[in-house]
Amino acid sequence: MRRVATFILLLAFAGPALAQVTGSVGGPLPKLKPAATVAGDLVRIGDLVENAGAVAGTPIFRAPDLGETGAVEAYRVIDAVRAHGLTGVDSLGVSEVVVTRPGRIVTLKDIEAAVARTLAARYGFGDIRNLAFTFDRDARPIHLEPSASADLQPTRVAYERGSGRFDVTYGLSGSGPMRDTQVRYTGSVVETREVVVLAHALARGETVKQANVLVERRPRSELSDDMSEQVADVIGLAARRPLRAGQPLRAADLMKHEIVQRGDPVTLVYQVPGVFLTMRGKALESGAEGDLVSVTNGQSKKTLQGTVSGPGRVTIASTVPHLDQAAAPSVQSDTRGK
Repeated sequence: MRRVATFILLLAFAGPALAQVTGSVGGPLPKLKPAATVAGDLVRIGDLVENAGAVAGTPIFRAPDLGETGAVEAYRVIDAVRAHGLTGVDSLGVSEVVVTRPGRIVTLKDIEAAVARTLAARYGFGDIRNLAFTFDRDARPIHLEPSASADLQPTRVAYERGSGRFDVTYGLSGSGPMRDTQVRYTGSVVETREVVVLAHALARGETVKQANVLVERRPRSELSDDMSEQVADVIGLAARRPLRAGQPLRAADLMKHEIVQRGDPVTLVYQVPGVFLTMRGKALESGAEGDLVSVTNGQSKKTLQGTVSGPGRVTIASTVPHLDQAAAPSVQSDTRGK
């Protein structure tokens, strides 16, 4: 923890000095402690000096903040206790006394989680892990006495769903100076969702690889329902169009690899009950498996539409094989179903 650089001297010279207090003959001598743990806002003589006798309960310094540790030089302690009549303190070679004030810490993560739970309970948010907060000013950890509860009890809650603005006040339970303490947090909150985004730009037809994508949380209001949420769903697919870095991926942005290229020769397949016919053709469009593309019949020169069914292969959906007589010599017929 951070070391407190200075201690504030209290009452060291207030009023006349008391009669000198020293160790009696045969009795224990006052000795400087190398370290001390204190409770409360004040450091007393007995916290820093053993065998302080009647002045042990006299406060001489302000304590470090809750949860902090500081150090005070030995000569300052000896000067301070001398002002209260305690002399003959043996420093035992100690150059400074390390003073710790224990405390419980409510961390920033705890604060954010408390605000999330409060808003979710009052305003029906879903999974609080999907909430992202922006505080108006830097939220700081809260330090409590060791005996105090770390639970934040909301005393005032306000939220505007349209703007996402929140204003929440918490009371700190416990005793002593923290009893009536309240802390207030204001800011904005948005619901988020995990989506797959591109780490690098992709050209049309380029394959999506593990190194190309990452998962990020984005505001739900900026996303559509067809955004990809799982990396496994996009790996191995190809970009349907040029895609920029940082872009959330949609199903419409990706496709299977094109196995038919525009201008390439293809095999046209006509399949009807009992008949299986093939002939040569030419692709007028590129397409992946399952895509509907335009092709030219190599014999009739007619433009048809068919579904890409394999590498260099397009199936023509038809109930009657539309073949010219001139195409017959190159057609294969399967009559086994007759």
